[in-house]
Amino acid sequence: MALLQIRNLHVALEDGTEIVKGVDLAIDQNEIHAIMGPNGSGKSTLAYALMGHPAYEITEGEILFDGDNLVEMEADERAQRGLFLAFQYPHAIPGVTVTSFLRSAINSVRKARAGEEDPVPIPEFRRELLAAMERLQIPRELAQRYLNDGFSGGEKKRVEILQMAMLKPKIAVLDETDSGLDIDALRIVAGGVREFVGPELGALVITHYQRILNYIEPDFVHVFVGGRIVEAGGPELAHKLEAEGYQAFGVGEEKEAA
Repeated sequence: MALLQIRNLHVALEDGTEIVKGVDLAIDQNEIHAIMGPNGSGKSTLAYALMGHPAYEITEGEILFDGDNLVEMEADERAQRGLFLAFQYPHAIPGVTVTSFLRSAINSVRKARAGEEDPVPIPEFRRELLAAMERLQIPRELAQRYLNDGFSGGEKKRVEILQMAMLKPKIAVLDETDSGLDIDALRIVAGGVREFVGPELGALVITHYQRILNYIEPDFVHVFVGGRIVEAGGPELAHKLEAEGYQAFGVGEEKEAA
């Protein structure tokens, strides 16, 4: 039984418009799944719904994580169980440094799992933080800046992967992490994802283009159109989409609304 199982998931906006229309997907640790779809297909809606964003209502189906149904849980409860979302457009939090944010997040997860206060020892935290920043080629001074405040697109995405490295989730959902990155930043971010995926971590990579998959070869590729998975295969499917586009599935390239 896969760690994350999505069963017949339907998701609607607050006005009742259905965006995700019955998705079945199973993701386990040590696996990389890619969801590829045209703009407007509902890929980001699926990502936000998995993490518990309040603007998206799950109207039907289940999200099982290690056997527990996450549907009624808040976003922080899902994170404490080991689910992680890297945002397509990370928000800035002026007044909160990267270091402070990471320590608070880690301590929150540790407290939830231990049932009592269990703060990470500062030497251990600092050692792991500096090692992860070095692997992701993040300058040390960035740790003392306010989270994403004035960061470049590449810096924001690297810090998202830094959060993943420090929080050590079991399943990471990466929502169009490749958007807005130049080739060097893409290589570094993708390399970080590839390095951290293993026996303790599985990943769902949501993307519009095949280019990030040149650096993160997925085990499974799922074509997402009209709120549904319409085809699945191996990495060769991503190359086919890159060459032929999504016209074979009866869609054009419209601006993404969800």
